[in-house]
Amino acid sequence: MSPTTPNDPNTPNDPTDSGSLTAEPEADVAVLARLLPELPERDLPPGRHLHHRNVLLRRIDDEQRTARPRRRLTRPAVVMPAVAAALAAALVITLTPHNDRAPAAGPDTGRGATVLLGRIAAASMETDTKAVKDSQFVYVQSLVRSNEGVLDGPVKLGPAYKQEAWLSQDPAPVTTIGWTRESGKGATMPDEDVPIEASTPDGSDDTGAVPAGIDRPTYKWLASLPTDPDALLALLRAQIRPADGETEDQAVFFRAGDLLSQTVMPAANAAAFYRAVAKIPGVTEIPDAVDAAGRHGIGVTLDDTGTATRDEWIFDKHTLAFLGSRSYLTKDHKPGKADVLFGSQAILRRAVVDQHGMEPADANS
Repeated sequence: MSPTTPNDPNTPNDPTDSGSLTAEPEADVAVLARLLPELPERDLPPGRHLHHRNVLLRRIDDEQRTARPRRRLTRPAVVMPAVAAALAAALVITLTPHNDRAPAAGPDTGRGATVLLGRIAAASMETDTKAVKDSQFVYVQSLVRSNEGVLDGPVKLGPAYKQEAWLSQDPAPVTTIGWTRESGKGATMPDEDVPIEASTPDGSDDTGAVPAGIDRPTYKWLASLPTDPDALLALLRAQIRPADGETEDQAVFFRAGDLLSQTVMPAANAAAFYRAVAKIPGVTEIPDAVDAAGRHGIGVTLDDTGTATRDEWIFDKHTLAFLGSRSYLTKDHKPGKADVLFGSQAILRRAVVDQHGMEPADANS
């Protein structure tokens, strides 16, 4: 028996059949929508989630504090990584530079960063990192400057504020992956311990719990990664999902920067990350870069042609220690305006503590 076709009068009228389209466009769209697979949400690592959470809260606060009409948010105002990532992407597309923009510091495209990253990898091997227990927390203290401009307006960097994070090292799936606290003039929720909630189910149940892994990197998970740079790069490419419009190389560079700045890992693994990133085409060196604390260092960057942004990693010129990062818009609606600074961070302290809310004994006050 030959198979039936949409034009065959004997074909059953199955509404889920892609051939059973009607003369009504809305009905056809509904039929086709049911045939498409659901797109998976893209979760963010803890460090980047903190950044996008701040951006989202500032947008909400701005709407509440001013009566001037503005474009309404098209998504629910829920602080979740996937939603925050979508909002951040919209910000990158719609924001235009402020007149008081930071001086452009474009990458030195004539010099690759392979040699520099090799030196940084060698320096990282000299660090003495103690193993972190599953019951402990990685403590990260940063100085942050975020964009406070309106959703469809110019970039306007707010004052720097201190941000502290306590990231759980529990290897079991958890729904609260850590806590964060902000203080200072630019803080959105000053001196409150705010839980960092997971949003993507781990596949084994519907609780939303996230196990240790690429989306929740613990010390034990990082220590299990290959130290061969080629094998590590292949693993990162396989596990990291690029956002809309983002290239695979940029997604790997972006995530590697979070892992290197927001976690504690064995020296051999840190060195492997730097050597793996050195293999990404287009990674370049910047002779001078400045973090949120005003510290000058040497930078490493990769242009993202898909989302018109550029992240820089900043290292001490002498010790090659990771100092911080900064983010730029690299395109604008108006010709001639690019490399607009819209966020920066300085890593002031990384340590291990026994419970969240606890500061290391020798942490900066």
